[in-house]
Amino acid sequence: MKVAAIQMVSGMDLSANLAQARLLLQEAAQAGAELAVLPEYFCLMGRHDADKLTIQEPFGQGPIQQFLSDIASALGLWLVGGTLPVSAPPSAPASAPAPGRVFNSSLVFSPAGRCVVRYDKMHLFRFDNGVEAYDESLVLVAGREPVTFDLASKDGHDWRIGLSVCYDLRFAELYRHYARAGAHLMLVPSAFTYTTGQDHWEVLLRARAIENLSYVVAAAQGGLHDNQRRTWGHAMLVDPWGKVLAERATGPGVVMAELLWDVMTQCRSRLPALEHRLL
Repeated sequence: MKVAAIQMVSGMDLSANLAQARLLLQEAAQAGAELAVLPEYFCLMGRHDADKLTIQEPFGQGPIQQFLSDIASALGLWLVGGTLPVSAPPSAPASAPAPGRVFNSSLVFSPAGRCVVRYDKMHLFRFDNGVEAYDESLVLVAGREPVTFDLASKDGHDWRIGLSVCYDLRFAELYRHYARAGAHLMLVPSAFTYTTGQDHWEVLLRARAIENLSYVVAAAQGGLHDNQRRTWGHAMLVDPWGKVLAERATGPGVVMAELLWDVMTQCRSRLPALEHRLL
């Protein structure tokens, strides 16, 4: 199955970001991708975190979701829409999301343009080194459930795919949950900071692949954005043995590789670590 990880340098103009995503997805489709993954916040990297609130959409409707549906259908792609801000229910009980916050949601669209599953980012990033400071919980509400979907590939195999987003990558138990659920591929659309990415990005992606004997595909934001935030980039695809199949250091582009079912089964056969786990 040929898979494309899209790398972008999204800015503060929603229309321009969607136009850039369209061009990159068209490139991926023309190169034969069956599944394409956009990065986290593909639709907007605002000046402030709260800018997400201005483009939030109720689940199931809105121009960003319509864009994803239309482009998946037009290109005949399975499409993972990176993330977009999805409104919390207005009638939520007191224990549910507070007003003024949204879910950071990854939506999967079939080649027919239908949204088949939604994953809300579970782990919310917080970081402060005295120079940079981030706290996603000020604007975002954490999701509660891991999510998988099944893709009947043209290669004749049914791929089970686990969803995650960016900071989730640091929580190995989420990916082990997916492995136990039978996942063959795990997706990580991200906007990793330059500071943390240079030290941790590749080693974490390769670790998640190796320990679960699964493919990992990570779309990324990669470059200097309008808001002067710099993201690490290095969108990549990693095989179940931890080998990096393809990578792009920085700047917008399409990173592609053929994921081979037989490679995964051979890795799992010669080193049956998933069968040996005790916990």
